[in-house]
Amino acid sequence: MASYFDEPSRTFNEYLLVPGYSSAECVPAAVDLSTPIVRFRKGEEPGLKANIPLVSAVMQAVSDDGMAIALAKEGGIAFIFGSQSIENQAAMVRRVKDHKAGFVRSDSNVRPDQTLADILVLKEKNGHSTVAVTEDGTAEGKIVGIVTSRDYRVSRTPPEAKVSEFMTPLKDLVYGEDGISLSEANDILWDHKLNQLPIIDKAGRLTYFVFRKDYDSHKRNPNELLDDQKRYIVGAGVNTRDYEERIPALVDEGVDVLVIDSSEGFTEWQARTLAFVRSRYGDSVKIGAGNVVDREGFRFLAEKGADFVKVGIGGGSICITREQKGIGRGQASAVMDVAAARNDYYKETGVYVPVCSDGGIVYDYHMTVALAMGADFMMLGRYFARFDESPTTRLVVNGSYVKEYWGEGSNRARNWQRYDLGGDGGQLSFEEGVDSYVPYAGPLKDGVSQTLAKVRSTMCSCGALSIRALQEKAKITLVSATSIVEGGAHDVILKEQQAVIR
Repeated sequence: MASYFDEPSRTFNEYLLVPGYSSAECVPAAVDLSTPIVRFRKGEEPGLKANIPLVSAVMQAVSDDGMAIALAKEGGIAFIFGSQSIENQAAMVRRVKDHKAGFVRSDSNVRPDQTLADILVLKEKNGHSTVAVTEDGTAEGKIVGIVTSRDYRVSRTPPEAKVSEFMTPLKDLVYGEDGISLSEANDILWDHKLNQLPIIDKAGRLTYFVFRKDYDSHKRNPNELLDDQKRYIVGAGVNTRDYEERIPALVDEGVDVLVIDSSEGFTEWQARTLAFVRSRYGDSVKIGAGNVVDREGFRFLAEKGADFVKVGIGGGSICITREQKGIGRGQASAVMDVAAARNDYYKETGVYVPVCSDGGIVYDYHMTVALAMGADFMMLGRYFARFDESPTTRLVVNGSYVKEYWGEGSNRARNWQRYDLGGDGGQLSFEEGVDSYVPYAGPLKDGVSQTLAKVRSTMCSCGALSIRALQEKAKITLVSATSIVEGGAHDVILKEQQAVIR
């Protein structure tokens, strides 16, 4: 006979947190939302942590390089979608790693005998207004000057004008010597009121630029998530088909963490992918796996070397796997079961494997419930698809602003590698996702700030100043259908929202 679970499959909406004692120190500003992303041994620090427990889903409609930069500024991680060519995905990773760094290698370079037209082509291609002028036109060439937008006017400078005629020559440049610290470079920027500072070695070759805007960005985003070279942290999704080519390409571009993107993770295909990473890179490359919904699935992936395990099948707002295939589990039940398995594994082995809850989040408070139930962080699709920084177009539908949002299991995504379970592939046999709209929600920074304000406030109500403390102290209760109704506005006549003309 089939085996049966004793409890029904439950969702986050069926639970509430019961307040605990809050001391005077329990204020939202004191709450620490940092969380481990990858496995670590007892007594050691994880190799990668996030400053907030939010990562964006491996989806075409959610996670590109623009989303990765915006989310890293807030302290989270985006996993750039893998249902594209290896070259395109690697280029997105490269753009994220190049976007913010203390010392930036120049990717816009010309020779002095080139023209303004060449400068304008580079500016259009790379989006950078600072161009290095080197003897051979390479980033490592001997520098002879720089060109910024202040050195020419398109309306007055002819396109055939030689760069040497309007550039700022080396003799007029303020620059730093190779080996200078970032703090010293920033002091020079401010002392001389510069926007950029070339760093030059003893042979006169350009090695880096340091930009004022990077300093300003850090001050505006104190929670930003950076690597040891002051570059944004970025993740990427891979599949179990072309991983032997895709993973090396992403690693070469500096990706910080990978995840095997699949609707079902309890498979030999994921074991093979993890084995490839461990045999080629050891523990230096971080890779998560999933998705699973029970203890057995977690244990399988943890023992195969997954750095984190992703939980959830069929709970996403655009996912129809449950109704198409009849597999899955309520997200709350899945998270509780897997988190318990994670804790048992930690007690047995001394190795902590973080749990990522993927799907099932409808309201902001569901995030706090998921964390209390044992999730270390959450992967969100619909939530991030609503913001300006997602890669889809903002539209007006029926008088309201919306953004497009489609599942990786929809025909639109053409992502057969995620669902084919090792068959001949090439196309989807049937859809496991839908094509839809989500209400437009403005800038990511504003939305995430408001969401995390709610999470911090709820944690304070539970007497917890960290995610680990929340998991230890949380009191959780099941709710009935009538208590769900009681929890919203009821037995009143709501006033219509009308604009007031003054």
